[in-house]
Amino acid sequence: MNKLTREFVKSLPKAELHCHLDGSMRVETIVEIAKKEKIKLPSDDIKALRRILEVGMACKSLEEYLRPFDITGQVLQTAYALTRATFELAEDAANENVRYIEIRFAPLWHVQKELSLTQVVDAVLEGAKKAEEKLDIKIGIIICGIRHTSPEDTMKVAQLAVAYKNHGIVGFDLAGAEKDFPAKDHLEAFYLIINNNINTTAHAGEAYGTESIEQAIHYISANRIGHGTRLREDGDLLNYVNDHRIPLEMCITSNLQTKAVQSIEDHPFKFYFDLGIRVTLNTDNRLISKVNLTDEYMLAIEKFGFNADEIKRLIINGFKSSFLPLNEKIEMIKKVTKELTQKGFTTDTEYV
Repeated sequence: MNKLTREFVKSLPKAELHCHLDGSMRVETIVEIAKKEKIKLPSDDIKALRRILEVGMACKSLEEYLRPFDITGQVLQTAYALTRATFELAEDAANENVRYIEIRFAPLWHVQKELSLTQVVDAVLEGAKKAEEKLDIKIGIIICGIRHTSPEDTMKVAQLAVAYKNHGIVGFDLAGAEKDFPAKDHLEAFYLIINNNINTTAHAGEAYGTESIEQAIHYISANRIGHGTRLREDGDLLNYVNDHRIPLEMCITSNLQTKAVQSIEDHPFKFYFDLGIRVTLNTDNRLISKVNLTDEYMLAIEKFGFNADEIKRLIINGFKSSFLPLNEKIEMIKKVTKELTQKGFTTDTEYV
């Protein structure tokens, strides 16, 4: 068995389930598109713009963390930009052996110019299709509704998810500010989603307490929870999540930057894992957080002491928790397990 070095971990097959398109662009692409579209940026210098967009550990709050999205959002208003950004995100993931990625985005943020909502979705799906054709990666796209927009707006994008089900869209998310914007405000949209048997996830328990997680599960039937950092504050709910195998899409670096936790020692990631909760590792926003998935796995190894067996479990958790159809999921896990075995990991694996 090889040591769990960065290069070895990078070589391992991985899945990523929580990754925002507009937070994971290449800075060079932002500058290039801005020049082409005559968009004024805070700086045209790549290094200077990178310093503005990458929030770093000095970030003081979720509000500060979200400011760079105003910049990335400006350049993601054409079909070309959306297709290119999707392809490049998939390429960056594939370069570190991410074999399956679910990319999420909010279509409502990309209709400030000439695009319609359907054209926005088509452009993202085109980027995903090109990536799957050229790279060793499979891609699912998740459409996001936004908590702090109107329920009517959430219904519009829910209808998009219904229209594109089985055509590249694998799930529906509720993102945005949790405090003062409860999930139950968007019940009608989620009735449509649930009645059409569409997978659901929701940002919850990141910047707000366990009430947010409870609503995500019991009001809008979330199949997964985005972040779930504060789940430990309610023992009954924590055990419910564990008993019902509801996966957590955890993003350690992002949680530190948004101050969802105050220090890495205070992060509940290992506590949840040891309890048997189905935790997964994700980047959240590769550009804004200045992180890739290998970085997150190295944090698990170096800061939480994960050993080889635990890393294997973590990897398999990612594939198990995907929104792939069961047969595809099992096939992918078998393939990944075989590859992990060839790299020296133990062979025992449960497929569901």
